[in-house]
Amino acid sequence: MSMLNLAKGDHSRRLGDLALKYAIYIVFALLIVMISFKEPTFLSIENFRNILSMSSTRIIIALGVGGILISGGTDLSAGRQVGLAAVVSASMLQQLDYARRMYPDLPQLPLWVPILIAMVVCGILGLLNGLVVAFLRIPPFIATLGTWLAVYGLNSMYFDRPPYGAQPIGGLDDRFIKLGSGYLGSDGTYSIPYIVIIALLIAAFVWVLHNKTRFGKNIYAIGGNAEAAKVSGVNVAWNLVGVYAFAGVLYGLAGCLEAARTGGATNNYGNMYELDAIAAAVVGGVSTSGGIGTVPGILVGVLIFSVLNYGLTFIGMSPYLQLVVKGAIIIAAVAIDIRKYLTKK
Repeated sequence: MSMLNLAKGDHSRRLGDLALKYAIYIVFALLIVMISFKEPTFLSIENFRNILSMSSTRIIIALGVGGILISGGTDLSAGRQVGLAAVVSASMLQQLDYARRMYPDLPQLPLWVPILIAMVVCGILGLLNGLVVAFLRIPPFIATLGTWLAVYGLNSMYFDRPPYGAQPIGGLDDRFIKLGSGYLGSDGTYSIPYIVIIALLIAAFVWVLHNKTRFGKNIYAIGGNAEAAKVSGVNVAWNLVGVYAFAGVLYGLAGCLEAARTGGATNNYGNMYELDAIAAAVVGGVSTSGGIGTVPGILVGVLIFSVLNYGLTFIGMSPYLQLVVKGAIIIAAVAIDIRKYLTKK
């Protein structure tokens, strides 16, 4: 009888471990089922295409933030870097005949030039974040909070320039707009938006970086135990600098795509995106203690919040109640993360 009870206990424990391991995917499936039960028309190709389009820039941001969280840090400046990239790229990609051009005498540039400039600018900001965290030993929370303030100030100064002042940047180049709202395929319903393809390619690249390169293995080692990684010969400081710099490049690309998707930019673009990215990464299984996290998990985390935003609005739920639901999911995700950590100990 005791052997039977022991077997049942082992079976229950294994089921509990599996439920804990795949909790994020279970929550995602239940979320779709519940929204679809309330409003069956939610399950349409068009809706999921819209959700994927809206998720694309958030995925790129979360991949950058996720890498930093895995290394044991955090980045509160991500959203403001996204906003800076949106303003910089949009300001150089306005139509030649647009009356309120920020640079009236600027010729039409190749599409990739302003995008590259924005990515380099944000990459430099990420590099500075990494240097401050790695060499000055300032806690990431404080270091990136300072960058958050500084970047917003610089972006506002750049944005609020004569003769038009703080006016939204519009009249964007058709090539740029197509990058954010165009799609591959002739049919609008079954086509794949370019922005989704770009996000998936970036996700694939980050997966390879995390799982198939020494740099990626070093980041996991640093997040798990920085002192042990250092003893093992890992250059902790410069690997951290690399994580923050790479994240900055991703923020730069996301900012450009966000401007292209929405057809404009202001200095308030990207506001609070960093909190959404951190929440999505944590919900997707990235440990708040560092050293744990996967690219598929981050993707699902972003999709969960996108489905929440789109689906709960779709069924008519109050925006205030939506915030309560999102907050509860974040708390539950952190609780699961802590439970996993305690189980491993």
